[in-house]
Amino acid sequence: MEIEAKILTPEDVLLSCDIEDYPEGIIIPIDKPYRWTSADVIRKVKFAAIRHFGKKNLKVGHAGTLDPLATGVLLVCIGKATKLAETLQAHDKEYVAGITFGATTPSYDLEKEIDRFFPHEHITEMSVKEALPAFIGEQNQIAPLFSAKSVDGVRAYELARKLHKEGRTLDEAAEELIRVSRINITELELIAFEEGGQCHRGLENNHSDSFGAGPSPRCEDTSVSKASARINVTDNSGLGLPRAVVRMACSKGTYVRAFARDLGEALDSGAHLDSLQRSRSGIFRVEDSLTVDQAVALLQAGDR
Repeated sequence: MEIEAKILTPEDVLLSCDIEDYPEGIIIPIDKPYRWTSADVIRKVKFAAIRHFGKKNLKVGHAGTLDPLATGVLLVCIGKATKLAETLQAHDKEYVAGITFGATTPSYDLEKEIDRFFPHEHITEMSVKEALPAFIGEQNQIAPLFSAKSVDGVRAYELARKLHKEGRTLDEAAEELIRVSRINITELELIAFEEGGQCHRGLENNHSDSFGAGPSPRCEDTSVSKASARINVTDNSGLGLPRAVVRMACSKGTYVRAFARDLGEALDSGAHLDSLQRSRSGIFRVEDSLTVDQAVALLQAGDR
């Protein structure tokens, strides 16, 4: 697909204040910060863009949401580029996921406390490697109930919060309420494995932890923005559980949290995500993305 919209890069230093100079709109690949919602990013960029271009009705949106505890490529579309959002969202993705074995959480990540523990002493680097090939190819997947999936016009996470308070088993509820999706995982690579959980501090955008696997935000990150402090994060790093870092290339609609759940089950245990980075979305890679501050600074340069 040839993209005619203006694509911003970290090398850009000046942006016209006239949106008409960008007849096909603007695409900003942003490395979404940890503990920010996708809506947080849009809100920040839209405010700066409206001031920069002097248009109160300026359209700003994104092409595919990212979970609050995930980082990486979020495509922000401005002006006529918003018409490309659905097409951009359909492109394949690549993720780098930190997966902790031996325990599950209702959200399959660190946003909820551990609800169950499982045997994990049998999980080794070799057993994880041997389990991965079975997940390559087209397959059915049930999305997490804590997700943005629509169930009869209601977001699944709203139902999940209600059922969680009632003490319902969310895995069973997801099977009852969420339609099975057809997904395609094209590549899986085990990047690293550790037998006992050591705390790898989350690093800033476009950096790697000691596994070379992108942010590993399992410890408290004091650099978290005040705007995102409402996002809950549990710390399970002191439990000594085995952990793997996996690179995955997959189709639109694939839930990496659900993959972590299914991988844990395949290994006769349980599992949840402890970190997630979207390293690529279509042709856009995280190393070529802007931080939120870079995007806002570019929109403020030459402000009206």
